[in-house]
Amino acid sequence: MARQDKAAAGRRRARFSATVAALLAAGLAVGGCGAGGERSSADRAKGEGGRTAPAVPDGGAGTVAPEDADGAARDRQPSARPAPDYLSTFALDVDTASYGYARRTLSEGRLPDPATVRPEEFVNSFRPDYPRPEDNGFSVTLDGARAGQDGWSLVRVGLATRAADRSGERPPAALTFVVDVSGSMAEPGRLDLVKESLGLLADELRDDDSIGLVTFSDQAETRLPLTRVGDARGRIREVVDSLATSSSTNVEAGVRTGYDVAVEGHREGATNRVVLLSDALANTGATGAGTILERIDAERKRYGITLFGVGVGSDYGDAFMEQLADRGDGQTTYVSTSAQARKVFVDQLPAHVELRARDAKAQVSFDRRTVERFRLIGYENREVADEDFRNDRVDGGEVGAGHTVTALYAVRTRSGATGPVATATVRWLDPATRAPHERSGSVGTAALSGDVWGGGHDSLQLTAISAYFADALRGGDLPGAPGLPVLAERAESIAGRSGSAVVRELAEAVRQADRLRGPAEEPTGEGELKSGDPYS
Repeated sequence: MARQDKAAAGRRRARFSATVAALLAAGLAVGGCGAGGERSSADRAKGEGGRTAPAVPDGGAGTVAPEDADGAARDRQPSARPAPDYLSTFALDVDTASYGYARRTLSEGRLPDPATVRPEEFVNSFRPDYPRPEDNGFSVTLDGARAGQDGWSLVRVGLATRAADRSGERPPAALTFVVDVSGSMAEPGRLDLVKESLGLLADELRDDDSIGLVTFSDQAETRLPLTRVGDARGRIREVVDSLATSSSTNVEAGVRTGYDVAVEGHREGATNRVVLLSDALANTGATGAGTILERIDAERKRYGITLFGVGVGSDYGDAFMEQLADRGDGQTTYVSTSAQARKVFVDQLPAHVELRARDAKAQVSFDRRTVERFRLIGYENREVADEDFRNDRVDGGEVGAGHTVTALYAVRTRSGATGPVATATVRWLDPATRAPHERSGSVGTAALSGDVWGGGHDSLQLTAISAYFADALRGGDLPGAPGLPVLAERAESIAGRSGSAVVRELAEAVRQADRLRGPAEEPTGEGELKSGDPYS
């Protein structure tokens, strides 16, 4: 995943500021993608110096290009870029480990370390019912509502892929499991949960899928080469049942051997993935994510093998696992109970094993006529330089079938302004052909007229509650934040209306955090952001 240096990005923006200001003062037009439009990269508009121009809003002093008969906006040549601080660009993220680990920590009577709280992973732990595309691309949905005083609103960007047909055709899966059997995994809720999870998955995979198994402690051992599931389910279970803990944690040896097994058993046309199950407390061998994955980087790129990290344990190396998955073009989740293990290994992994998109990025452009300030909530370590949005050599996120990705913005609109607010464009590479595609959607001020806490906004409210909850845990001050007791009540109300057990779990987690934090000054709901930059 892309991790751009913020200072460098700032310097790049500064170099363009004078030119951009002059162009805008001259009233030069900027164009944008119409809602739902898709364009191929061969016709992409080029920016200054031969670089590809970023997505731009249907605003400024500009005009909108005419549409084809099917409603898709045709390509256009933008005359100038929007001011850099009116663009927000990030790699897509479907990780959920931060929320799962925070819930585990709170249930044990501890507040999570703010460094482990990533708001986008709280938000993406809940799946709104966005429209699904009919093809293998993305749908793009934007909505929002007022949040507090002084013109602040929440604007939600929702992306979704078509769900997999559990009984229909899909490419076979070649999954190499790398299992931590070090001494720390002996704690209840670690290796025992891993074994239970693998047993569940063995029953869910199809006969044509393949499973390999590597274990590691101080050294790594191949327990099962990639083997077609078919008639080998009994053998797979025997190997899983025999797993037992040993000594220290050499994640480097485990991941390296896991990739060796994945490469040796690589299946053309299959979804090839390494699944790391660990508490990520590396203490032997190379212990840095970058060092570990540098050794297998060539094989990862050549064979398209992605890494799925499953975290376990009350003492968990969250940052290490998250960095490892980022570098391995993958994702992370966290499990601490049998119910969560079943959700991941029975409900999600078999359904999501088919990739819909590689190197997926999003760029949201805000209209300067209606927007005064904005901020993306979370995604700090997914930031991509604006000019790299269409640079397909810059990593994005890998997204599977049936996934949703949500990004939430705090936006302050200009008093009395009406019209377009934001246009969001998602760009991705086809997993098989690596052909690039884009789709866009937009939202205007009319969609922000309601109150986020008013009736009929349960889906948006749930997104807001999870984002405000995460921001509170890391000491933030988002505009419109109602405070933990009120967040808990609103989550409980949604749970009551929907009957959702996972929303009720969210309400309880918020209450636990409120009890642990103790008496505190309630927010006014009129918080200010520290700067006009989207990543304050």
